[in-house]
Amino acid sequence: MAFITDFPLFLTSVAFISLSGVLLPGPLFAVTIEKAQKRKNAGVLIALGHGVVEFPLMFLIFFLLSEFEVPWYVQVGVGLVGGLLMIYLGVTTFWNRNKPAEYASSAQDSLLAGIRTTAANPAFILWWLTVGTALILNAQLFGIAGFSVFAGVHWSCDFIWYTVVAFLIFKSYKFWTKRIHQCITFFCVAVLVGFGAWFFASALWQLATMIL
Repeated sequence: MAFITDFPLFLTSVAFISLSGVLLPGPLFAVTIEKAQKRKNAGVLIALGHGVVEFPLMFLIFFLLSEFEVPWYVQVGVGLVGGLLMIYLGVTTFWNRNKPAEYASSAQDSLLAGIRTTAANPAFILWWLTVGTALILNAQLFGIAGFSVFAGVHWSCDFIWYTVVAFLIFKSYKFWTKRIHQCITFFCVAVLVGFGAWFFASALWQLATMIL
């Protein structure tokens, strides 16, 4: 594996790789749309919740897992458990679609949504155990200080994106009709359940391939 030894160039590559992932619609993006309907700072809170899970995982990989290959059974376990959790989040979002706005707009709920959705996303965990680990191996060349800057740059991409998205959605929400609101809610549910089912089925397929 070839490493980038120039620190500014490395950080630039980190920003581009991070943005390539965060700009793709996924579970956290769907949750941001849902929460931003009631709070203009929902993106900030969701990004903070995302960081609650992401920063410890980054440092854990940095100190413990960088030199180890991820076993196939760990990947299967992450896919099965994470897939089921994402389906659960989608189902509860559907059940709670008609709850009062006060419930959906609480700051604590947005923060917890960022934590729950991140922790339940198998793609997030597998990304860090694969692509993310490769970036961390490169970051090790610059020591703990360089790695800390790397972690901050990566998370800043998430923070900026979800903050801007939530603010724009909040500002345009007053123009939404009930039908548009229902379509957005169903979109969020479909993303969560769809991703969850896909990850769960992929993990089952990988398990069957290994056993048979």
